[in-house]
Amino acid sequence: MSKNALWYGVYPALLTPFKKNEEVDYDMFLKNLNAQLEAGVSGFILAGTLGEASTLTAQEKFDLLVFAKKHVPAHIPVLLNIAEQATAVAVDIAKKAESLGADGLMLLPPMRYKASDKEVVTYFQAVASASSLPILIYNNPVDYAIHVTLEMFAALEAYPTIQAVKESTRDLTNITRMINRFGDRFKILGGVDTISLESQLVGAVGSVAGLVDAFPKETVAIFNLAKAGRVDEALKIYRWFMPLLELDIHPKLVQYIKLAAVAEGISNEYVRAPRLTIEGEERARIQKIIDTARANRPELPEYLDLVPANEEVLA
Repeated sequence: MSKNALWYGVYPALLTPFKKNEEVDYDMFLKNLNAQLEAGVSGFILAGTLGEASTLTAQEKFDLLVFAKKHVPAHIPVLLNIAEQATAVAVDIAKKAESLGADGLMLLPPMRYKASDKEVVTYFQAVASASSLPILIYNNPVDYAIHVTLEMFAALEAYPTIQAVKESTRDLTNITRMINRFGDRFKILGGVDTISLESQLVGAVGSVAGLVDAFPKETVAIFNLAKAGRVDEALKIYRWFMPLLELDIHPKLVQYIKLAAVAEGISNEYVRAPRLTIEGEERARIQKIIDTARANRPELPEYLDLVPANEEVLA
């Protein structure tokens, strides 16, 4: 698998379905995996924010990885997210993930500590040196208070396993700044659902998506249509999708997206404490957004075999 083939297309940040007793529901996890594969996603990311990483044990993350690798075709990459407090723990997870067959890592800055730029870079370098797995840096200063700047990326250029960035600064101009500074050295994947199409149009070659967990076909259709130059068709679906996409930028994105996936029959809504399922007015309001969207669902054109207008992204 080449680097460019790896960092292309739609990557669901997968939900972790739970049973009522908070055990991982592997039957439902497999049902969602299969729905994503049928829709044409390019890869998977396990144990991210939507996967409720903060409440999963290390062993549960490894078990999800092994399960996914068993059921996902070999050509579809499966990445494990690393969101840890201690460098040594992150390094150990990277090594273990490689031994279990992960195809790559998504890597957050150190959690719970507002590290300096030098500390963040040193942390990334340590993890990058611990295995041969390709790495997607998650740049999300809005939610995690650490901005991975262009100068920090310049300090990471010498590490060949650091190959891509999940661009979640919510500043579209940052994509152009990255491309102007580094060319295609770091592949850019859009990381915010509500600006996913805009991110593609200014240079992102992939998308790490949230609402794809409930609506995989629509998500992949938008991406493929835009890459094929059929932007008007992509935009029509995108405008329908926007009220749903906005569920991804709320603190309760896990509960909201699980509720949407329940409506589609590809998840349940159980979450692991301290999260709680939503109730009352809030539940009714979110359910109405979901029901309205489903009632007005656009008919999708054939999208699976579209050829990108600029085939160089796959070179």
